[in-house]
Parts: sequence; structure tokens; C-alpha cells
Amino acid sequence: MDHNATLLAPPRRTRRIVLLGLAALGLASALFVIRGPLMMSAPRCMAGQWHGCFDTFNGVVLMTLVLLPVAVLVAWALAHRRRAAGVASAWQLSLAEVGMVHGTLPFLWMTMMPGGGAGVVPARVSLVPLRDLVAMGSLGIVGNLLVFASLGFFAPMRWAALASVPRVLALGAGCSVLVETAQYVLRLDRVSSVDDVLVNATGAALAALASRRRWRPAAHTPTTGRVA
Repeated sequence: MDHNATLLAPPRRTRRIVLLGLAALGLASALFVIRGPLMMSAPRCMAGQWHGCFDTFNGVVLMTLVLLPVAVLVAWALAHRRRAAGVASAWQLSLAEVGMVHGTLPFLWMTMMPGGGAGVVPARVSLVPLRDLVAMGSLGIVGNLLVFASLGFFAPMRWAALASVPRVLALGAGCSVLVETAQYVLRLDRVSSVDDVLVNATGAALAALASRRRWRPAAHTPTTGRVA
């Protein structure tokens, strides 16, 4: 058995290296494509100006990338503290917590950005399923899939109670309902749509499937039998 495990180690290590390489290549390609819009908002973001940075999609994406090293540092500090305290899976817990926050807040910020008629245009609701998907377009669908993707990916890694696709789907749907309700109440000149809830929840569930091998196992309580 030890010999077989030794033979399996190199292929697993090679597969991980290939996957990491592909992820780095995909990230570099995405940054190359969006470098133009990001650089347009860079001067205002670096100057700390709200208008032109934090009220634009490009500015939010840029600041998310800029703060990525800070997020990694926070995850390292949390993991170091947990390891010193003897907590098991310290790195996984810390990365999951920081990943949920860093990956979800920017999308929530963009989702809650007010439109041009905020406070003036009456709140709008669309409760007919699948009617707004065509109007979303491919870019809108992808964006909605990503809103709670980080939450769906990392939540089962952090909490064993969420290590289930239906539960993550329900979590994504519940969070999306809260967002759509806030858009309606605050009159942000956005349509509160049931399709947004469906797509957001689907994105969380798909992301959860991607992290399935890293889900936090449920704690089993040992049972004691009675001896007659």
C-alpha cells in the first residue's frame, strides 16, 4: 500500500501544478482584457475620490484587486493564530472566512449601486420567472452568477452545517432575496427580479460544487452502547 501511495503522489502533485498554472493563466488573461477600463479609473481610486472610483464597476474591481494582498495577509495572520492555538485546519478556516468576505462584498457593492433615477423612479418588481433572463444578456447572467459564488464556494469549507448543495442553494437564494428587497425599499432605480434570485442562487450552488472536495466534514458524536 505504501508503494502504491508513492506512485500516486507525483500524478496528484502534477495535476495540482497544472491546475494552478491554468488558474494563473486565466487570471492573467482576464486582467489583460480588462486592463484598459481599470486603468481609466485608477487615478481617481489612487486619489481616494469617491466619484469615478467607488461608484463605478471598474473602480470597485480595481480596488478589489489592489486589496487582494491585504486579504491574503489577513488570512495568514488568522491561520497563524489558529495554528498557535492548536486549531485543526487552520489555513482552510482562515482562507474560507477571508475569501467569503473579500469575494462577496465587492459584488454586493456593485449590486447596490443606485441608478440614475434613484429616489425618483418608482420601485419596480418582476415576479415572473425566466422573463428577465433575455434582458440580462450573457454579461448580466455571468455577473449574477458571481454575486454569491465566493459565499457558495467557501461557506461549506467553513461550516459543516452548510456542506450540502441544497443548503448552499437556499443560502444563496435567501441572501439574494435580502438584496432584492433592499433595492426595492431604497428605490435604487433597479428592478427587483425573481430571475436575479434564481441566477444568484445557482451561482452559489455551482461554486459549492467546485469546492466539494474541501468541504468541512460534519462532526460525529460517538454513541455509547449499554451492556446488559
